[in-house]
Amino acid sequence: MTPRLDAISIITADLPASLAFYRRLGLAIPAGAESAPHVEVVLPGGQRVLWDTEDVIRSFDPDWERPTGGERLGLAFLCDGPEEVDALYAKLTGAGHTGHLKPWDAVWGQRYAVVLDPDGCGVSLFAPASPAAAPAAPAGSPGEK
Repeated sequence: MTPRLDAISIITADLPASLAFYRRLGLAIPAGAESAPHVEVVLPGGQRVLWDTEDVIRSFDPDWERPTGGERLGLAFLCDGPEEVDALYAKLTGAGHTGHLKPWDAVWGQRYAVVLDPDGCGVSLFAPASPAAAPAAPAGSPGEK
């Protein structure tokens, strides 16, 4: 049997804030999930996004400490077009979330922006910069997130 990626896990210091952020990105998070210590959402392709509070992680890993010194994982959301990148960036920053990189036309052919989630993780927003399919992101670029 070959292992397959099934879920992406987000460990959060503030579950309600994290869920609100990802709802604004279109994830169908059930109402009332803020009161649970663990939340799961199944994505259209069958993969899952999981949220756990720091206390849940410490309940089975007492030595766990919040990472410092940079991101360990980057999430990227494909938008329908450059205008949606700009609008979503404005919506998220207008709701009080920190913009990390304002929308720009990247050299690899995408409209690109980065917003920080409530725990400081970079979330990329991107779309092909023109109606023609954008080329693949170059190795090591933010488009590979």
